[in-house]
Amino acid sequence: MKLRILTKKTLLFSIMIIAIVAGCAFQKPDYLTMISADELNRIMQNESIVLIDVHIPEQQHIKGTNLFIPYNVVEQYQEKLPADKNTALYLYCEGGPMGNAAARSLYELGYRNLYNLEGGAKAWRQAGLAFE
Repeated sequence: MKLRILTKKTLLFSIMIIAIVAGCAFQKPDYLTMISADELNRIMQNESIVLIDVHIPEQQHIKGTNLFIPYNVVEQYQEKLPADKNTALYLYCEGGPMGNAAARSLYELGYRNLYNLEGGAKAWRQAGLAFE
């Protein structure tokens, strides 16, 4: 009986360690800047930006969206992306994770000025901002 309890404790401890290590792997990468809905809205009021919806399935777009590029096939849309790899690209999906995945693909293609809308379209909606 004591061996069984020890084994369960060891298993639980191992699972906790794996969860902690895995959680660290999902931290925001250095090449991506997270941006709030209010901050993105301010930038859009003052600058012309490249705003890309990467959510699948396609959703209602934030007003001012330039492109729809599914997060999982970014490479197939290279001809629609700016030739200048230093152009700021602002990404969003419904909640955030697909934007992170798209940013990774864009980084691998050489883009270095990447932003993701924190909380995605949900955060934009909660802030009462416009959709197309």
